[in-house]
Amino acid sequence: MTANPFLSPSELPYRLPDFAAVRDEHYLPAFEQGVAEHLAEVDAIARNPEPATFDNTIAALERSGATLKRVEVVLHTLTGSDATDGIREIEEKIVPLAARHRDAISLNRGLWARIQQVTTDDPQESWLLERYRLDFVKAGADLGDEEQERLRELNAQLAELGTEFSRNVVRATSENALVTADAADLDGLDEAQISAIKQGDEYVLPLLNTTVQPALAQLTNRTVRERLYTLSTERAPENLEIAARTAEIRAERAQLLGYPDHAAYKVADQTAKTVEAVEERLAQLVGPARRNVEKEARVLAEHAGHDIEPWDWPFYTEQVRKARYDFDESVLRPYFELGRVIEDGVFHAATLLYGVTFAERADLKGYHPDMRVWEVSDEDGTALGLFLLDPYARPTKRGGAWMHNLVDQSFLLDEKPVVVNNLNVTKPVSGPTLLTFDEVETAFHEFGHAIHGLLSAVRFPRVEGTSVPRDFVEFPSQVNEMWALWPEILANYAKHHETGEPVPADLVGRLTAASQFNQGFGTFEYLAAALLDWSWHRLAPGETVEDPASFEAKALEAAGALHPLVRPRYRSTYFQHIFSDDGYSAGYYSYVWSEVLDAESVEWFKENGGLTRAGGDAFREKVLSRGGSVDPMEAVTDFLGREPRMEPLLTRKGLN
Repeated sequence: MTANPFLSPSELPYRLPDFAAVRDEHYLPAFEQGVAEHLAEVDAIARNPEPATFDNTIAALERSGATLKRVEVVLHTLTGSDATDGIREIEEKIVPLAARHRDAISLNRGLWARIQQVTTDDPQESWLLERYRLDFVKAGADLGDEEQERLRELNAQLAELGTEFSRNVVRATSENALVTADAADLDGLDEAQISAIKQGDEYVLPLLNTTVQPALAQLTNRTVRERLYTLSTERAPENLEIAARTAEIRAERAQLLGYPDHAAYKVADQTAKTVEAVEERLAQLVGPARRNVEKEARVLAEHAGHDIEPWDWPFYTEQVRKARYDFDESVLRPYFELGRVIEDGVFHAATLLYGVTFAERADLKGYHPDMRVWEVSDEDGTALGLFLLDPYARPTKRGGAWMHNLVDQSFLLDEKPVVVNNLNVTKPVSGPTLLTFDEVETAFHEFGHAIHGLLSAVRFPRVEGTSVPRDFVEFPSQVNEMWALWPEILANYAKHHETGEPVPADLVGRLTAASQFNQGFGTFEYLAAALLDWSWHRLAPGETVEDPASFEAKALEAAGALHPLVRPRYRSTYFQHIFSDDGYSAGYYSYVWSEVLDAESVEWFKENGGLTRAGGDAFREKVLSRGGSVDPMEAVTDFLGREPRMEPLLTRKGLN
């Protein structure tokens, strides 16, 4: 066996993991050694005969578990982005072991006693200390022995269920692809799209992670649209039982920890604080969104000349946009070449706002040949970290788009951030990669997360960059979307890939006008997903879901979000956000919660000169650089100079 690369820090710049050196046989031995090392470090902290101080307890915990973290970061990265059969087998072995290890730390009574003894007068240390204490309480540190044992059992079950749920979604996303031998079925797609999905004598159109598939807006054959929509919405039916069992276990765990249900448990350390606050915010939007959906449905049916079905909605939306706004989104694609969007758009905006620059590092590699790596520097030349881009969809990659860290920023550990953005763009067989405007917006959105990580300037890894409450983390990324259509940025990147001509101003104007249509649908399908998530996690302890197949419809009907033409953005069987792990469970509402802050911040930028270094520096200093080291709502209020209001969001969505 070759030397195990996980057992010592990477020697690559910025401690970028050496993916080329990692073999499947390295994971389990390194994981087991990492667990042993971490337990020994924690035991030493717990048994330290010296009085408990911040440095010998909290800071010591921040320094611990380095080997284990190196293994888990790489494994987590590949299970999401390049999950071979070997990686999935390793994941199945390690996930339950990792859950048990987390419990061994958080349920260590000696460690918990020591954390409770720590005092500090330093504001950042006090904030982190409170985060640790709440983490430990929510993890069961105050429970009795029998209750802790039951908690361990529940956590192990949840870890296994989450892995199984995710595996089923990945398999179903591939197995439920639209397959046809007749190219005529694909009428409406362009030649590049059709050639990209040709496999031998057949055409295979893979599913993306959401309910509505992008191709539904283009396919002219109504029967084919219905097939594609059905394949999307009926995938992974075996996950219904897993979803129900997961929700039931989470409810039991919440009760064990002193909460009435899982939603109350999850929201306790979010900016929303209470279930009542979340429900009030969601309820404010359902009625207006539904009214807009009804108006839009009438317009679509009138244009179609017949009643429409859910699989018709995206197609006739585009037809209405063409007729009403003289706008055809496909005309824009030649102006949105991937490399130019990233370097002349996303990066250019960051340079103008924050003074940061990007230099490609062809000598550094990611985990896949399609990836690119850039070194990021501050205006004075100080190195900030690395940015990696993984742009293309593939069978081994989960759907959607996301950001995560390979290395966390921390002054304590003298580490600079290494950040990855994942997109799911179809890779062309040949020629340039041309994006839809939705994909352009996604690139700006995900880079909003990336810049949050890259500009982090905190002492402790626990509160770096995006380590903020779930209902706050989307805020900076949503703000960054505004620059996609900002005239100065758009003029720099939106150029025809063949002629270099800038995108015509009238086409951009028609895009802006057309984007206002279908806001009701977009808001309603999101709210339906958020309310579905919320319903699963308001399940009372001891309550069982006797009929999982009917749970979704009943929950949506009760919330006023059941509509024959608009299903949730994610149905229960492929709602990975909330069932693959605890990350977004009872937290999908966070997008709209963050969007309130986003809409207010967009107004702030417009009121304060728009795209300026002064505005960028203020956002960087008061929000981005602080990560989770301060109260996030205090940070955003400090930035805005006022309490956030709901009105800008309602105006943006046409809901007021």
